[in-house]
Amino acid sequence: MNFVSELLTTKGRKVYTIHPNALVIDAIREMDQRGVGALIVLNEQGLVGVISERDYARRGILKGRRSDETSVAEIMTTELVTVEIGASIDDCMQLMTQERVRHLPVLDGHDLIGIVSIGDLVNEIMLRQKATIAHLKDYIAS
Repeated sequence: MNFVSELLTTKGRKVYTIHPNALVIDAIREMDQRGVGALIVLNEQGLVGVISERDYARRGILKGRRSDETSVAEIMTTELVTVEIGASIDDCMQLMTQERVRHLPVLDGHDLIGIVSIGDLVNEIMLRQKATIAHLKDYIAS
């Protein structure tokens, strides 16, 4: 598997979202319930941001903001780094490292079709490496 499209086929395309007017406490609860570290922020016009545990820590807790009084819009990341469906896993890793992000919304044109995390990519790279090692062991043994 070398491309985001293949990864999303295996992982699934489910994207958990929240509205920018929602309270941060609701976003944190949703992340906890879903077992994810970020939510895509959508309004009526579409994709407007991402809210992550990192956003909550840095722009919420450290700024003394109360999660039950602060809207998602106040702490979400709005300078989005996205990737197209045809991007390679290696390109995604490079982009995440360069831009220092942990989640990449995946677009097909203007349509949001998924999200990949740094964990998804690391797992995929590890699987590729294990397959290569197994192949080399079989080659050497034969």
